[in-house]
Amino acid sequence: MKTHLLMIGRTDEAWLGTGIAEYFKRITRYIPFQDMVIADIKKGKNTTETIVKEKEGELILKQVSAGDILVLLDENGKQLTSREFSSFVEKQMVGGVRNLFFVIGGAYGFSDAVYARADHKLGLSRMTFSHQMVRLIFAEQLYRAMSILNNEPYHHD
Repeated sequence: MKTHLLMIGRTDEAWLGTGIAEYFKRITRYIPFQDMVIADIKKGKNTTETIVKEKEGELILKQVSAGDILVLLDENGKQLTSREFSSFVEKQMVGGVRNLFFVIGGAYGFSDAVYARADHKLGLSRMTFSHQMVRLIFAEQLYRAMSILNNEPYHHD
């Protein structure tokens, strides 16, 4: 199984980029992993939030094929513990999934088309984080999940 993280817009803060890159490197020790940045659509005076979400949604959906699993990282998604998340990832791995896509949306969220295509919605917290912070938090959690699945001492209950 190859795991992908789709992100709208690039990471602006160097310190975040350093942390994200570190966890991406750690993740690739366990599984094939690819991070993909989709250019964000700028909201202009004639561009509504809905139009931005729809254009970003089209770019997201172009990356995903019919048999792929699409997981949205969404503020209203199901919240899991780290162990539950590791079980979720393991279930995808043993279930014969070829491509597992996690998606961090843009500033205005996801389009209706992306929600309709999604197989799962996961929430990282009831708190709100910047989209750039979510990248680091999610990368750490994916690394943590892999360390749990490999019975390594990174995670402590």
